[in-house]
Amino acid sequence: MFLKKNNEIVAEEDLEKELQYFSYKIKEYLPLSHFAPIEKALHFANEAHKSQKRLSGEAYLRHPIEVAKICTELKLDIASICAALLHDTVEDTQTSLDEIKEKFGDEVASIVDGLTKLQKITFTSRIESQAENFRKMLLAMAKDLRVIVIKLADRLHNMKTLEAMPEEKRLRISQETLDIYAPLAHRLGINWVKSDLEDLSLKYLKPEIYFKLAEKIVKSQQERNNYIENVLKILEENLKKYNIKFRVYGRPKHVYSVYKKMEFRNVEFEQIYDLIAFRIIVESIKDCYEVLGIIHSLWKPIPGKFKDYIALPKPNLYQSLHSILIGPKGERVEVQIRTEEMHKIAEEGVAAHWAYKEKKKINQQEMDTFNWIKQLLEWKDDLVDSNEFLQTVKTDLFAEDVYVFTPRGDVKEFPRGATPIDFAYSVHTDVGHRCVGAKINNRIVPLRYKLQNGDVVEIITNPNHHPTKDWLKMAFTSRAKTKIRQVVQIEERKASHTLGEEVLEKELKKYNFSIAQLEKIDKLDNLASLTKHTSFDDLLVALGYGKADVKKIIEKILPESARVKKVEDESFIESIIKKVKRKSSTAIKVKGVDDILVKFGRCCSPIYGDQIVGYITRGRGITVHTIDCPKALDMDKERRVDVEWDRKEKTMRNVRIRVFTIDMPGILAQLTKEITNIGSNIIQASIRTTNDKKAINSFEITIEDSTKLYYLLKNIEKIKGVIAAERYSG
Repeated sequence: MFLKKNNEIVAEEDLEKELQYFSYKIKEYLPLSHFAPIEKALHFANEAHKSQKRLSGEAYLRHPIEVAKICTELKLDIASICAALLHDTVEDTQTSLDEIKEKFGDEVASIVDGLTKLQKITFTSRIESQAENFRKMLLAMAKDLRVIVIKLADRLHNMKTLEAMPEEKRLRISQETLDIYAPLAHRLGINWVKSDLEDLSLKYLKPEIYFKLAEKIVKSQQERNNYIENVLKILEENLKKYNIKFRVYGRPKHVYSVYKKMEFRNVEFEQIYDLIAFRIIVESIKDCYEVLGIIHSLWKPIPGKFKDYIALPKPNLYQSLHSILIGPKGERVEVQIRTEEMHKIAEEGVAAHWAYKEKKKINQQEMDTFNWIKQLLEWKDDLVDSNEFLQTVKTDLFAEDVYVFTPRGDVKEFPRGATPIDFAYSVHTDVGHRCVGAKINNRIVPLRYKLQNGDVVEIITNPNHHPTKDWLKMAFTSRAKTKIRQVVQIEERKASHTLGEEVLEKELKKYNFSIAQLEKIDKLDNLASLTKHTSFDDLLVALGYGKADVKKIIEKILPESARVKKVEDESFIESIIKKVKRKSSTAIKVKGVDDILVKFGRCCSPIYGDQIVGYITRGRGITVHTIDCPKALDMDKERRVDVEWDRKEKTMRNVRIRVFTIDMPGILAQLTKEITNIGSNIIQASIRTTNDKKAINSFEITIEDSTKLYYLLKNIEKIKGVIAAERYSG
């Protein structure tokens, strides 16, 4: 038996070395008497993957081994490490789940199943496949958190070995990691995994920025190490005076966090002062607050930069006191103060809550703290559409949290951006439907008000009130939007049913018929099935939306001899068709429809290569949006139609880009040169400068497709003085 490492044959003893590593790491937190299944799983995985190689050329077995090693760093249990070694066997080899269950038991098989992609299902698009895979993984996580912890380890090793992938795949995987997996690691409290995933994502998405920052951080490291030693010495001298047992250490910020600070503040690296964070670990909560007082007496705290996560823990159970101060030499310094138990949770996250030595899982009280996991099960029922589910996860699950109070003093948690409407629906659906206003801290505020930390929220209701479509623009959480959408869709369905009935009645009238007459001769009973609708009501709704052709219905419902027009006037539906029917020159194909007016949503400005979806607009044809456009997600699904780009006919489309630069002579000329070099034309431009000598350059340009846009943005970011370039909607 062998594994292939760096294209060389390695003997059986190499497997033995890996087993020695696992036994060394596992005995730190588990009895070695539990070790046998890991040895069995390693040999089984080696046999299953023995003929496979990764794109890098090394044996595939290296991947599950490295994933399992990360799991030992996270101190996961034996079942998890076995599942990590076996996680790709069902997906990528001839191994069946039943075989895993037979050899390793139900527990390991259940985890492997949660990690296995849905290969046997045919999807309409890669995005839908990604969304459905992620949906399955999250729902498996709601049953067993170990699924997502192993998945994070899997993603981390894949990110470390991404160089062998084609560029397009590297970019897609990196963006997915930044959007989904890094925030998941944060939610689970595994901060070192989050930091590594963020840094690796930045490395591939914005390599120039990443390597420039990494180089600057290394160059300034010695100076910062000296500063850290100086601050540590001051802290130790002062804390010892109060007989507090503590340990303290300083650490520089990781690359991605520095990049985000620069982007958020719109400053250069040299202007980022709080690059260093100091952690002080003490014995008790009482000591935490005492140390905070001592430090605030040493250095001046910055107003508004103190956070008490001990009194109000984060949803991932993280607890600590955070304060940013003006330290020695006028530099900003962040100090984090916590107990040993809090520190363990901060480092290991949810994994710290499993008592593996006693073969116990997380207890119910701790599980209840992860309310966001419970939301996954609620979203499963409310959000059938996979793309909407994925978008909801991004906006709800990973948003920064806001804590507000009910009038009784209970704490409620919301994503930042939530409004009183979201609060109302969190209390009860009926409270949300009847909401007419809100009091924040005893003051009446508009429903679009953004909730702030510490707000006391009281909802004002009216039993005769109902939500309107405008609420979709004000609500932020998926629960509120889903409940509002349900009511709005019912109202829209009623309106479309009425319109459809009018259209059919008017067309029948031309042939001296009516719906009532057809009902008398039992013509309506089979009309729905003839037109492939589940009921006559559904047929009328489809007519009202414009998704059914009234002429084809007349052909099915009346014999040819009866189809003699009484009135030769143009029908209502014909007038609608005339308005929208014309040859499209938009390079869009609408499934099942020819020669219909197609336009693009200004909200998202799709270009060739974007994933798109179409929506029927009464009297105005089809409006095309990007698949993740928030406006499209709020629309009625019954109006949705399948659209795709016509590969034979590309057209130039308008798109907006924004470039953040240093305010320096000649940079605008370089930007416009890059835009014209790629074959684009500038339709509109606006430039504004900021107080800190930066410039925000906004352009509306014409471009052929998303690939050219990607390379344009990359070329712009290479220009000296450019901080970042991005596509934006608005």
